Amino acid sequence: MNKLIIAAGTGFLGQVLVHKFKDKFDEIVILTRGKSKTIDGIKYINWNAKSFSGWENELENATVLINLAGKSVDCRYTKENKKEILWSRIQSTRILNKAVLNCTNPPKHWLNSSTSTIYRFSLDKQMDEVDGEIGNDFSINVALSWEKAFFKIETPNTLKTALRTSIVLGKNGGAFIPLKTLAKTGFGGKQGKGNQFVSWIHEEDFANAIEFVIQKEMTGIVNVVSPEPVRNADFMQKLRKAVGFPFGIPLNTFLLEIGSFIIRTQPELVLKSRNVIPKRLLDNDFKFKFGDIDEAFEDLLRK
Repeated sequence: MNKLIIAAGTGFLGQVLVHKFKDKFDEIVILTRGKSKTIDGIKYINWNAKSFSGWENELENATVLINLAGKSVDCRYTKENKKEILWSRIQSTRILNKAVLNCTNPPKHWLNSSTSTIYRFSLDKQMDEVDGEIGNDFSINVALSWEKAFFKIETPNTLKTALRTSIVLGKNGGAFIPLKTLAKTGFGGKQGKGNQFVSWIHEEDFANAIEFVIQKEMTGIVNVVSPEPVRNADFMQKLRKAVGFPFGIPLNTFLLEIGSFIIRTQPELVLKSRNVIPKRLLDNDFKFKFGDIDEAFEDLLRK
């Protein structure tokens, strides 16, 4: 009996994984802040990601646990929001550690979200899992605390993997939708200097990589990113071409600050140079379906 549990699985990435795994597991359970219910054979169980309330019993005999919990970083970094970004990640990881240790038959493999933002701003060096350099700022320190909360508790009967994921490009959610809108309305020029790298991955490769990590029983840290980081100016130019818009007004740092303020987000999300590569996936012979950004855009814009 194969059982998959996805903590915080109702969002964009959770739904990508449900779509991927719905025929591969006998049972799928989603831990959600919403009401407990069953839809299309998938069980939704209420949890608050902080304390036990019965949801922890679902972890018994689970094959795989995937934790996606954490407040979206797509917000203004106010004091309040910063606190919630940090604690939503730490608390959910801590309570899951407790739940796993309490199980008689704990999940065999636990994959926890992390982020490729953990590496320093880099225009020069490609960051991999072996000698990638960790930086020091708010987002990076959140990522470090998150991974520490995950790994510092030993779970002798449960394998652990931290997924350092980049921007996942998908049809129905995530960053691709606002980027596509910018490109279609003439604001799809470079953002800031445009020389910063974008680490990205197509939603299908994201789901396939997760399946691959489970099959290969890969543990420790895995960069879940495409093999080719693209400079922001090239990324936007290729996106304009893909949506068929002839020009793109560049957004300098000043305009980005204003725009970010209006849509309640943070300029760092597009200005940081994330130059990250998936060394461990490639070393294990994982095959990317969309390693090329043009092919990824073409697929995502296909009706």
